Amino acid sequence: MRIHIATDHAGLEFSRTLVDHLTNGGHEVVDHGPTEYDALDDYPAFCINAALGVARDQAAGVRALGVVFGGSGNGEQIAANKVRGIRAALVWSMDTAILAREHNDANVISIGARQHTVEEAIRYIDAFIAEPFSGDERHVRRIAQLAEYETTGDIAGKGVDTSTGSAQRVEAPAE
Repeated sequence: MRIHIATDHAGLEFSRTLVDHLTNGGHEVVDHGPTEYDALDDYPAFCINAALGVARDQAAGVRALGVVFGGSGNGEQIAANKVRGIRAALVWSMDTAILAREHNDANVISIGARQHTVEEAIRYIDAFIAEPFSGDERHVRRIAQLAEYETTGDIAGKGVDTSTGSAQRVEAPAE
């Protein structure tokens, strides 16, 4: 399987270990950066590029998943989820790693490099990669609703408030 990875400075050393681990496990790894330590680096482009790689590969029929990480994993997950077709889940336990795939068919996971040991994170990643999507009707239905909203700004018949228009960002009122 092709695995796209990205990080920020907090996960740089971990990313090098992860590349070796995944490559030794028979996976093709695409590292979207960074390549050197910079305490002031900005993670969004790295994580978006990893998510774009996953989305492109999956659209082309290539088996691919992604792993993004940073200090907490929160910002990296948010960045990855900006890419159409990506379902990125924040993982902090074996259960969240497994359920991300089994119930949500997540195609990217995010892990906080400062929240876990390298060994824990690798266990979560291996579990995520190994776990298949269950294909249960309720999960398929819900994922389809998310994709519908992502594409149209609505989920037909489900009561989404579309009064602001299709998939438009609503700004908070000025104080």
